[in-house]
Amino acid sequence: MTISRDERAQTRDDLVWAVAVGGIGVVLFTAALVFTWYFAATLLLIFTGMLLGVGLNALTNALGRHVHLPHAVRLAIVCIVLAVLLSGVAYLGGATIADQASVLSNTIKSQISHVRSFLESHGIDTSVFDLGNANSAASSSGDLTPATTASNQNSHGPLPGAGALASSGGAIVSQTFKLLFGAISAVGNVFIVLFLGLAFAAQPGVYHDGLLFLTPAKHRMRATLIIDRIGETLERWLIAQIIVMIAVGVVTWIGLAIIGIPGSFILGIQAGLLAFIPTVGAIIAGVVVVLASLASGWIPALSALVLFLGVHAMESYVLTPILQRQALDIPPATLFAFQILLGVVFGIWGLALALPLVAIAKVMIDHFKTYEAPSLAETA
Repeated sequence: MTISRDERAQTRDDLVWAVAVGGIGVVLFTAALVFTWYFAATLLLIFTGMLLGVGLNALTNALGRHVHLPHAVRLAIVCIVLAVLLSGVAYLGGATIADQASVLSNTIKSQISHVRSFLESHGIDTSVFDLGNANSAASSSGDLTPATTASNQNSHGPLPGAGALASSGGAIVSQTFKLLFGAISAVGNVFIVLFLGLAFAAQPGVYHDGLLFLTPAKHRMRATLIIDRIGETLERWLIAQIIVMIAVGVVTWIGLAIIGIPGSFILGIQAGLLAFIPTVGAIIAGVVVVLASLASGWIPALSALVLFLGVHAMESYVLTPILQRQALDIPPATLFAFQILLGVVFGIWGLALALPLVAIAKVMIDHFKTYEAPSLAETA
């Protein structure tokens, strides 16, 4: 069978076009990866604001099922109620939280020292945990030794010169500005998340239509299905996660208070907050609870461990399957692997936001699988 010259030319043109499109796709994908790597903190901060907006919008829509008011009025009611609740917790439990946090910090530090002493008494080397402190201590001692020598030399001599005073003053000003900028950055991040969340929740339709406007017309229907499914999944997951966090915090607080563990209120708060991070958060919360309980004796510590295991079992096998069975269906090993990967690459942001990111990826994969299956069947 012979192929005409026109067919060969068409085949060659198609091949060149496919290679060009593939090359452009590879370049764009690489550029997107580089952009994500260098601006990961900013992108994750924006994603956190979007999550807050999705949560506020979910609460606003839930209120709309019972109260027929405009969206803006319902959002204002939700924000006022949340602000009143947070203010009430801060007003009623602020002093308790501060006192228990101070006591808990001292207790955990002392228990870590006791655990290290126990390990060293049994021949286990724990010096690896002092590498950072040793280096800093060595550097600080190296920095202070000449200064101390100079101070001793100058103690019986003339006053230090203007250069030494300027150097010391510059170091103090530098450290002050570092602390100031760190505090401003933290507060600024909080306000950015709040602003983005309120902006997304106030006009969700505007941003929804904006994303669809950027999509090519022939793919707009598919993009609509994906965006709507992602929004519904994140809304259900956030509501279920809030319920789980409240339940874990309250049960941990009451249980530790019954056992008689000091700082039960702050321990319940940290357990509830860490419940936002699946698997890893529960492990961290359990370690903190056990360390804080060791100061009260072995029996309270064992009771706290049993309580933690019971709370973790309630969260993993009762609350999460019941509340999130329609929201997420991600195998635990897959989720844990992605948590470790994103935590190593992006730090605490990646660890905390691993689950919603994996949920978005799963929604997109499921959509393309179900969308392409009928097409392949029809082709066959």
